[in-house]
Amino acid sequence: MTVTLNHTIVPAVDNERAARFFAGVMGLTCLPPAGARGHFAPVRVNDSLTLDYLTVETPEGHHLAFDVDPATFEGILARLQEAGVPYGNSPADPANGRIDHPLCPRGLFFVDENHNLYEVMSPA
Repeated sequence: MTVTLNHTIVPAVDNERAARFFAGVMGLTCLPPAGARGHFAPVRVNDSLTLDYLTVETPEGHHLAFDVDPATFEGILARLQEAGVPYGNSPADPANGRIDHPLCPRGLFFVDENHNLYEVMSPA
């Protein structure tokens, strides 16, 4: 069997708000609450992966990186711009407005209110 990541837990002050933000930017779907007590706000990333947002008192930011096709990248970039969410080409400066990523033809970073750093990379 191939090793496949099924889910990861993403800390947030408000799990539902954080899940809606991420899903909205990425063009994804929030799922119904999950977990034994419904304490996760999951977002379906693809057929085998969800990000499960969990409310915690003091969230510690994570770095989550995604490969996307060019059309998906354009959609993400447009939604970031429309929402006024800062983005940039460097984890050290995720608000410089650039998309010339050092590891791929186009890419960007953006940060949510919980200090999670999202990276989006596209081959063109």
